[in-house]
Amino acid sequence: MKAAYAVPGKPEQAEVVEWDEPVPADGEVLVEGLLVGMCGTDVEIVRDGFGTPPPGKSGFVLFHESLGRVLAAPMGGDLAPGDLIAGVVRRPDTAPCPACAEDAWDFCHNGGYTERGIKELDGYGMQRWTVPPKFAVKLDPALGDLGVLTEPGSVVAKAWDQVLLNCRRAHLVPRTVMITGAGPIGLLAAMLAVQRGLTAHVVDRATSGRKPDLVRGLGATYHSSVDTVPEVDVAIECTGVAELVWESVRRAAVTALTGLSGDTGTFAADRIVLDEIVLHNRAVVGSVNAGLGDYRTAADALAAADRTWLGGLITRRVPLDSFTDALERKPDDVKVVVDLA
Repeated sequence: MKAAYAVPGKPEQAEVVEWDEPVPADGEVLVEGLLVGMCGTDVEIVRDGFGTPPPGKSGFVLFHESLGRVLAAPMGGDLAPGDLIAGVVRRPDTAPCPACAEDAWDFCHNGGYTERGIKELDGYGMQRWTVPPKFAVKLDPALGDLGVLTEPGSVVAKAWDQVLLNCRRAHLVPRTVMITGAGPIGLLAAMLAVQRGLTAHVVDRATSGRKPDLVRGLGATYHSSVDTVPEVDVAIECTGVAELVWESVRRAAVTALTGLSGDTGTFAADRIVLDEIVLHNRAVVGSVNAGLGDYRTAADALAAADRTWLGGLITRRVPLDSFTDALERKPDDVKVVVDLA
């Protein structure tokens, strides 16, 4: 079978290779890989050297956003041949910290976790893969290829969980939200906001094309400048741009930060904003990765979403043999997927 292979930081060595057929361990599920989603993390692995291959290896199989169909599963379990699933990315450390012991591996204290396609484990970018049932999330079969959005949806589901947790702390019933960034994470964050009955404002620098239409298709309001966004109850920041981080904190009682800047420089913090955080009991929380419950929330949210709208998020399909083409962003790209067939 074939797999998408890369050596971190050496883009010239990113290639399709022949890979050994997986042999399920006792109790594991054998899966036919259907699609994987291209993420900024994958680009950083290939080009910038982010990520850690399995011990003793210089490279690994890419991709952590997965969609597959069960080929074989243990008898008596919840999964059966033909089921559509997404694989969980992170695995708890072998000597569990308090968080990992509670299956909250996204809050791992000691960094001993591993991640498919990112940290010490081969990813899902292969035509067949195996997974323990605990780390396989069963999807509504009607989703079809749209199930590849489960992992980014889980990231958003966790962010919303953290937002609502902090709203309860502040005795706040949120009604309005500002979301900065109209990439896959921002758009899925807006989708979950609308599903929860909130009025959503989405900010992105695009002034035309697919993104404004997708936002309006949700019934949300699109802004090409943060200056036109009114005061909101909560904010989900998906860009990592320092100015938008501070605008989010300034405007909202609760802000979840999901974007990474990648910038090693410094910027001036607004002391007035810092004072407002204290004086108005504002909360700012970072959110990365997702737990098993977040994957299930995402699966439910995708199942309840409009299929036509969801389909608009997938802007390009690239065959496995040409997976490196997916590393190059095109102007109107939202989510690019790689077809493993």
